[in-house]
Amino acid sequence: MLRKVLTIATVATTLGFASLPAMAGGISIQQFGAWNQAGGAQAGWNNSIGVFQNGVLNTGVANQFGNNNTAAIGQDGFNNYGETWQNGNHNAAGVGQFGANHTAVVSQDGNGNVAAGVQVGNGCNAGVTQAGAGNVAAFVQTCP
Repeated sequence: MLRKVLTIATVATTLGFASLPAMAGGISIQQFGAWNQAGGAQAGWNNSIGVFQNGVLNTGVANQFGNNNTAAIGQDGFNNYGETWQNGNHNAAGVGQFGANHTAVVSQDGNGNVAAGVQVGNGCNAGVTQAGAGNVAAFVQTCP
């Protein structure tokens, strides 16, 4: 009987730790070449997502829920897109795009968040939305 109780307690503890949200997790995605796309979602705190795309039809997208998270998307080539949205406090998000038909949507819901972006040649667009207090946003554009 004692063995069963200890086994059940061990399994329950292991499952409990396995179901905790990610803490200090990091995702790094690098894509070179054609028809790119990427994605990601993290829940927890002190997480980071980094996406770098270097060619043709790009996309991006990174979502984070929690506090002290960082998301960055860098795109260097053709049809771009971007987008990163965060829900929580003290998060940072950025999108850097260079040639072609850009877009870049950055949304943050919470307090003390920072959003930044750069777009350079051709389509540009942008669109930063922040809800909360003490947030900072900066965006630089140069289109056609």
